[in-house]
Amino acid sequence: MSRWYIGLATILVLSIAVPVSTLANDNETDEFVPQWAKSAIWYQIFPERFRNGDTTNDPKVSDLIGADPATPPKEWRIHPWGSDWYELQDYEKTNGEPELWYHIARRRYGGDLQGIIDKLDYIKELGANAIYLNPVFDSPSLHKYDGASYHHIDPNFGPNPDADRKLMATENPLDPKSWVWTEADELALKLIKEAHKRGIRIIFDGVFNHMGINSFAFKNLKEKQQDSSYKDWFTVNSFDDPVSGTSFDYEGWFGVKSLPEFKEDKNGLVSGPREYVFNATRRWMNPKGEGAENGIDGWRLDVAFNVHHNFWKAWRKVVRSINPDAYLTAEIVDTPDKVIPYFQGDEFDGEMNYNFAFTAAEFFFHTNQNAISASGFDKKLQELRDSYPEGVAYVTQNLFGSHDSNRIGSHIVNRNIGNFRDWGTYFGLSQAANTPEYDVSKPQADDIRLQKLFAVFQMTYVGAPMIYYGDEVGMWGANDPDSRKPMLWPDISYENEVYLVNGDKRSADVVSINEGLKAHYQSLMKIRKENSALAIGSFDSILIDDERGLYGFVREDAGQAITIILNNSNKTQEIEVSVPTKRKSTSVIDLLTTRSYVRKDGRVRITLPAKSGMILTEDR
Repeated sequence: MSRWYIGLATILVLSIAVPVSTLANDNETDEFVPQWAKSAIWYQIFPERFRNGDTTNDPKVSDLIGADPATPPKEWRIHPWGSDWYELQDYEKTNGEPELWYHIARRRYGGDLQGIIDKLDYIKELGANAIYLNPVFDSPSLHKYDGASYHHIDPNFGPNPDADRKLMATENPLDPKSWVWTEADELALKLIKEAHKRGIRIIFDGVFNHMGINSFAFKNLKEKQQDSSYKDWFTVNSFDDPVSGTSFDYEGWFGVKSLPEFKEDKNGLVSGPREYVFNATRRWMNPKGEGAENGIDGWRLDVAFNVHHNFWKAWRKVVRSINPDAYLTAEIVDTPDKVIPYFQGDEFDGEMNYNFAFTAAEFFFHTNQNAISASGFDKKLQELRDSYPEGVAYVTQNLFGSHDSNRIGSHIVNRNIGNFRDWGTYFGLSQAANTPEYDVSKPQADDIRLQKLFAVFQMTYVGAPMIYYGDEVGMWGANDPDSRKPMLWPDISYENEVYLVNGDKRSADVVSINEGLKAHYQSLMKIRKENSALAIGSFDSILIDDERGLYGFVREDAGQAITIILNNSNKTQEIEVSVPTKRKSTSVIDLLTTRSYVRKDGRVRITLPAKSGMILTEDR
């Protein structure tokens, strides 16, 4: 949940193509994870930058009050969706801010829930069957991690912001019985319903460590001080007191004053925010008391390490009492030994698997001292799988790019500026504003080839693959904020990118949809959904060749065996490999190219081009 202008990194959740309401857990094992999550193909959406489906609800400058930067702009307007990312518009130049982040942090492009609803068919046709939404709750910022409330959707994400705010003002936030349903809230319920109609699960981002200074609780506390009903919600260092000479002061998340942090005790969040979070959880999981099938399918928990284990244990009980099949995933960027305590069956089911991304970067992308061999790759993957309790590895979100990292295309272009695994250091190195040598240009053909190779691995390996919106069409960008550019759509005209961070010009890059890359992702998602072994099958590595840069493995369940061969070298390789099948087949087929190969004595001879992969199964 990092924000680039803070300069902090966080340390370290689906459905098959049938109506969600018909899906059961079918968990006949001792696993505590929801079984549907093994078949998830996640699509992460940053709502403000995905699609402007309703221009009548676009934010006004007054809607920014309470978000960083605190200084109000002299001029402001909705930013052009297809504009050059680093180019300052005339209204921005008028503001005369010294640093680029001031301008970018103030930008709003108008993305909203209607835009997501309008593009659900796109997501389904792409092949994803689960959506992780970055925060959608009421908030003045573009990222929504500074929540004003957790029981209301941001009014500017809905059709009638002014009416929603007036309605919200009539309730008592401490009394859930008084909570109203705004038009934005109702639109969120429509989004859930429309996603479920398409067999798409949906989870919300829960930010339960802190709120924003616009929150009902903090505003009341600041106004009424020691007489506030919320005086015990936050860690207050001092109140306004003319006698003692003290002024109001409090703890912000990592010292950030715009993010007042909830107070904790031995149970985690203290009783006030604890009960509020529990009630907000119930609201979105069983809206209006009409059944869990109408609510979200789980949660992604922001900065989960910042909240005591005891809170998550109690919260999980609340969640599972509403929906025993709900999926809970955590953001915990840390070494495996540090994350394992969260996955013992009483807190989370999975995590945003950054360790998967770190390991993949070291094998597929690095060409310097950070690179690892095929045997090193296999060893690290096994260590990750073996560290989890049974079932957890199959439901972790195997990602690469996210809102908190540079996009995969730009990571490849800049693959040797540092090591992704060194999260604290790499976070800053991968921000273009911090690193003059960071290359902000468009990935070229060789870079795209590497992304395609990684995608073959991601879609066939153990765990649930997660795509960050736009990676499938070739979007590029450095770390936050550049990883949060507006999505590419065929009905929008985009200017060439010609500006650098410092305002200088460079050679132009054409901003357009990479149809070939998109088709590659579609094929891989289709293959994964049509072959159960890739979701629930066992894993065995069968080819580890350090000298030739080859890596191969088999995914197998009761119905089929699938062999994946990856050529990570820079030259075409002739390979003879054992390819198991469930029947004594004399031929196998590459599911990517549909080409057939003769299978003799259980072995197959193949020719695999440089930086490419093959997915083999018996030819039926």
